[in-house]
Amino acid sequence: MGSIVTNSAAETERFAQELARLLKPDDVLAFFGGLGMGKTTFVRGLACGLGGQDEVSSPTFSLVHEYRTQPKLYHFDMYRVTSFDDLYSTGFFDYLETGAILAIEWSENIEGALPQGYIRVTFERLDENQRRITVEGDERF
Repeated sequence: MGSIVTNSAAETERFAQELARLLKPDDVLAFFGGLGMGKTTFVRGLACGLGGQDEVSSPTFSLVHEYRTQPKLYHFDMYRVTSFDDLYSTGFFDYLETGAILAIEWSENIEGALPQGYIRVTFERLDENQRRITVEGDERF
């Protein structure tokens, strides 16, 4: 799959919908990229691609949102996580290997705790609307 350049939020969502078809239970998507890069928009596309009808928003204050998709999708925001104790208190480790898909914003903050075989999704701003999204993982990508 490599890299793609999207020119709008709608294109980012469509790309994520396509990617969702390649995902399987227990996949962990680790998002890397700064503020306003389209990570939550990407999760909205994932949720739609996995059959979800929930409204998707950033879990900045609640740290995790659950979406009724197939398989279930958990959306984490690790922006405020600065230590292993913080990470542990989110319950993050309890979500691993539950058959759900995990989408993790601000993975930079927990990179050392990410499970082996995670899917790395990097967001790069090219201009106001344009983003380069790079997906790295196993042979599916």
